[in-house]
Amino acid sequence: MSSPTTTSPTITAALKPPSVHARAVITWIAIFPLVTLGLFALGPFTAEWNPVPRAFVLTIVVVPVAVYLVVPQLMRVYGKLRAARR
Repeated sequence: MSSPTTTSPTITAALKPPSVHARAVITWIAIFPLVTLGLFALGPFTAEWNPVPRAFVLTIVVVPVAVYLVVPQLMRVYGKLRAARR
């Protein structure tokens, strides 16, 4: 019987985080649609603004939505896909 501090190779592989490349793709999949939607939604209100404040407002909305809502969901889906491939 193994001690409580050891983990089987299967469990260790399942807990291994996605590669930096996979995380970059997942982040892009989250950010691109959010930025696109944000540009369409804020466009009528910010059309006359300087690009810097426009980008500031856009990122204030997009980054928290991506970090707290979209990316965790995409990571869950990615984890399930990865587990199903094993």
